[in-house]
Amino acid sequence: MKKIFSLSIFCFFLSQVSSQSFRAPAYPLITHDPYFSIWSFTDQVNASPTKHWTGKDQPLIGILKVDGKFYKFLGDIEKVYDAVVPASDEKPYDMMYIETEPQGNWTTINYDDKDWQKGAAPFGDDGSGVKTLWKSHDIWARRTFDISELTADKLFLKLHHDDNVEVYLNGQKVYEHTGWTNKFIYLPVSEEIKNKLMKGKNVLAIHVVNTAGGAWLDAGIVKEAKNTTSRLLQQAEHKNVTIDATQTTYTLTCGPTDLELAFTSPLLAKNIDLLARPVSYVSVKVKSNDGAPHDASLYFGASTSLAVNASSQTVVANGYTSDQLSILKAGTKEQPVLQKKGDDLRIDWGYMYVALPAKDRAVQYITPAKSAFNAFLNDTYRFNTGSVEGTQLMLNSVISLGRVGNEVVNKIMMIGYDDLYSIQYFGQNLLPWWKDGKNTTIEKELSKAYTDYGQIIIRCKEWNTKLYNDALKAGGEEYARLCVLAYRQSIAAHKLVKSPQGELLFMSKENYSNGSINTVDITYPSAPLYLAYNPELLKGMLNGIFHYSESGKWAKPFAAHDLGTYPLANGQTYGEDMPVEEAGNMVILTAAIANVEKNAKYAEKHWATLTTWANYLLKEGFDPANQLCTDDFAGHLARNANLSVKAIVALGSYAKLAEQLGKKDTAEFYRKSAAGMVTQWMELANDGDHYALTFDNKGTWSQKYNLVWDKILGLKLFPKEVYDKEIKYYLTKQNKYGLPLDSRKTYTKSDWIIWTATLADNSNDFTALVKPVYDYITGTPTRVPMSDWYETTDGKQVGFQARSVVGGYFMKLLEKL
Repeated sequence: MKKIFSLSIFCFFLSQVSSQSFRAPAYPLITHDPYFSIWSFTDQVNASPTKHWTGKDQPLIGILKVDGKFYKFLGDIEKVYDAVVPASDEKPYDMMYIETEPQGNWTTINYDDKDWQKGAAPFGDDGSGVKTLWKSHDIWARRTFDISELTADKLFLKLHHDDNVEVYLNGQKVYEHTGWTNKFIYLPVSEEIKNKLMKGKNVLAIHVVNTAGGAWLDAGIVKEAKNTTSRLLQQAEHKNVTIDATQTTYTLTCGPTDLELAFTSPLLAKNIDLLARPVSYVSVKVKSNDGAPHDASLYFGASTSLAVNASSQTVVANGYTSDQLSILKAGTKEQPVLQKKGDDLRIDWGYMYVALPAKDRAVQYITPAKSAFNAFLNDTYRFNTGSVEGTQLMLNSVISLGRVGNEVVNKIMMIGYDDLYSIQYFGQNLLPWWKDGKNTTIEKELSKAYTDYGQIIIRCKEWNTKLYNDALKAGGEEYARLCVLAYRQSIAAHKLVKSPQGELLFMSKENYSNGSINTVDITYPSAPLYLAYNPELLKGMLNGIFHYSESGKWAKPFAAHDLGTYPLANGQTYGEDMPVEEAGNMVILTAAIANVEKNAKYAEKHWATLTTWANYLLKEGFDPANQLCTDDFAGHLARNANLSVKAIVALGSYAKLAEQLGKKDTAEFYRKSAAGMVTQWMELANDGDHYALTFDNKGTWSQKYNLVWDKILGLKLFPKEVYDKEIKYYLTKQNKYGLPLDSRKTYTKSDWIIWTATLADNSNDFTALVKPVYDYITGTPTRVPMSDWYETTDGKQVGFQARSVVGGYFMKLLEKL
């Protein structure tokens, strides 16, 4: 008992040192990779369903029963609907359609559509996913259906459209929207419109315009499923939430008991094997708050939404015991391994796992999600882990806590995911790192995670404290909080695998953008975190790009933009090259690895490729032609002064690498070339009290964030006056939520602001530039995993979320290490 008491005191002390209580845009709960990533989008963890970073519901539910009363402390059930007029994911149906504008009032019930064609839904241009091909600009469709009994329930239009849409019910407009969706949305039907429904024949009439890209049409009418038992539930009272590098912890009150809910994803940067293990811990600690003992039991539910891309996909679930664990498992029946690619997608292959210690004698059972916790509330739950097939299921576990008094009762649950194969790499499907051909199973990983739980939690708390203190020392408390929040988000935007050549690959997904895999100008801003704490991971971000060139698959004299579209890394899919951007990024980051490792062995392996890129920059980098850079959302730009800085710093970096490798003549030549460019740059970019956006456009300005590597790598190419002039000017251009990216727009990138602030030579100026970013993070009205692209005027997201680039927040920390 003394040993256990000492351990708990030690963990408590560590948590008090590093834990940060502040409002986040969203709260990381389970964070491993782009597919296995669950967040709370509200400040109170029991106020809404937990979600995948894309915003799709992936519910985890926790309920504590105390003396016969039920308190919901975690999540909520995702909304489930009953079909009134089924869409195609529920039941096949046909529509009459035409692709030329119809004459007359085509939206009414009695319109004569006998000359139209007949086709099965869904309609679209994707031959693999639709029943009726539609590739023209417009489609007009009529769906006739019968209603036997009118309902008093609230109705919703269930709609998936791409692009612009108009929807009518019996001649009355229900909905109109310019734009598109890539999933079903549920739109409330007003009472006025609902009253247009009649017994017998009705018609949904829909016009869709395909303006660009994909095309899709599928529609139905639904009502929200009722759960009368849920009235027995009370909300647990939220008290506090703290965020650490590897943990998010909530404290709540459930009537006469207090509850602590902790999510731990042990992403220890220095321990690659542990970082790669796809298992997170959910721990629940309960104690009496009134001094009296109370009968208590714990319900935990995990939706099979974790294992599907769309809620209509059929899932197979079952339970079993393995070693010291009771396990529930679920995955799609279809198992389309690595068959989908893109951005707004969830994994629909592999299997999710919920594992509890067998000694806890949990009662486990599988139900439809719409009645997930009814059996627990009605006290009718029974052990049942036989195979169940269906859609939208829930994996349920109930643990008796017995009589809970002043002693804390602690229960742990583990959630894991085995994706079978993680990445396709130039045609070869790669296993996740943790499998690595060692006959390892997910059951063994779960068992090891359970056996090592105590020590892993200690190591996580030690890491939490170290990271926070490193960041605190480097940039102050608000800066440290930004780094803490960025840590899990950045790591979990990657997948760790081993290449066929035996090299580590740490493959990023360009989340909430275009879904590219291993994008070089995503690696570039992400790099400071990994340089600070494990450069092997940064090598894993560069290895695939080097291989792409060195294998001959990419023959251009500059680096590729990406390796494909996640999770298929079969070659660049982005439609345009970024020659100066990507060549500069690769050379600079290779030099940064040499800088932290104090040797250039990694550069030596790739010297021929680096030389090709350096020569390209020597010829084309100083005064860039009209092209994209990493800020491609801002459009093409010629004579980009900040992009020119990147080329100059990259050439200086190459010179430094050459010097480290004993290539003195090469080092001298490239150093001299870079230094000469600096002099020209200062003349061409000079705009009085600052330096311009482009060489030929005075009266403009931009963040010269690429300058930071001149400082970090100790190149000393640019004189200090350049840094000082820019910082002084930037301080006059800030808005409420930060420094705009440049003079063209008021939006910004938070990672670049931190880099720009690191150019400051004093803490006051650094803090002045970083504080508005902190104010944005803690005050934004956009409740999603951190967006790095936002408006400086109102703090609203412009685009991007859950991206790895927030690893760039560690630039100031990197400078100080």
